[in-house]
Amino acid sequence: MSENVFTLNGNEVDFQPGETILEAARRHDIDIPTLCHLAGATPTGACRICVVEIEGAETLMTACTTPVVKGMRVLTESPRVVETRRTLLELMLAYGNHNCAAGQAGGENWTAYQLKAQEIDGDALCPAWGDCKLQELAFRYQARADRFVLTPDSPPPELANPMIVRDFSRCIRCGRCIQACNEIQVNRAINYGYRGSDLKVVTPGDFPLANSNCVFCGQCVEACPTGALVDSKARYRWRPWKTEKIRTTCPYCGVGCQQWLHVQDGRIVRVTAVEDAQPNQGRLCVKGRYGYDFIYSEDRLKTPLIREGEGFREVSWDEALDLVAERFKEIIAASGPDALAGVSCARSINEDSYQMQKLFRAVFRTNNIDHCART
Repeated sequence: MSENVFTLNGNEVDFQPGETILEAARRHDIDIPTLCHLAGATPTGACRICVVEIEGAETLMTACTTPVVKGMRVLTESPRVVETRRTLLELMLAYGNHNCAAGQAGGENWTAYQLKAQEIDGDALCPAWGDCKLQELAFRYQARADRFVLTPDSPPPELANPMIVRDFSRCIRCGRCIQACNEIQVNRAINYGYRGSDLKVVTPGDFPLANSNCVFCGQCVEACPTGALVDSKARYRWRPWKTEKIRTTCPYCGVGCQQWLHVQDGRIVRVTAVEDAQPNQGRLCVKGRYGYDFIYSEDRLKTPLIREGEGFREVSWDEALDLVAERFKEIIAASGPDALAGVSCARSINEDSYQMQKLFRAVFRTNNIDHCART
């Protein structure tokens, strides 16, 4: 056993120097819930849901900001911890529009609770219903939305851009969206503004996202644990129990970002990033996250076309390739190989681009080959 040992829920476990209680607990498969903690960002302890009981400490401590010390004795689900988390959740539910029916399912499990929503699915439910961390924890700790009455007036939802809906009434001020923007993507488009009960997440000058320096990467949406930020395209169309998740590689640039396609009835309704996957590590750009509509465009070519006069004729692949091969031979015979040039699509996989440059250099005997990533 390592010398770096502490007691976690009555069991002696090791820890690594510099680890927080949260990090050590997760490494030992002990679940400590969080709402504000964001992997890769500076821990803040803002939501305080991760509080734990430490022997000898007068108050509960946030696991995400408290480093482990040798000999420390920690309880993650003591009665005091559970009651505190329940109260914190009830305060969050009271402060805003959180119509997630928290605590209404009695002793049923979370899966049964989610299935109930299928009977009332629609605009009556929050757009994040079933994919909301606040809702999940409210059920886990049986927090009630009617214990406190603190609901303030909130600004109307922001619907001024085609990518992201901002519903301030569902914001719990956890700061995850701010960290996702400022520390993960480093766009610095949003931060906290105003004070006290008027505190909210704002752009510089409190302008709509469409009038800010937001690049609409959607990282804030992926980080949001409630329905305060949702993808506009998926709003009221996407529910986790209706979709299948399919992992794929982004079809745009050659970086190879990993994506989850959320597919419903054979159509993509949402795209999210694969966390802990190389090379993007949970990040996506605006094209990767929102640029999937081209798949269903009626203008997409479905068969090869050959120009005849002022129009085009649909042909088979064999006929199209035979024509291209003959024309290439004619051009090389008449003007030499440098009369040809090729541009490889940067959306192609590396193997396809390699084969194309091999075709031009080894077969056509020209170095006139490039790719389109610069355009």
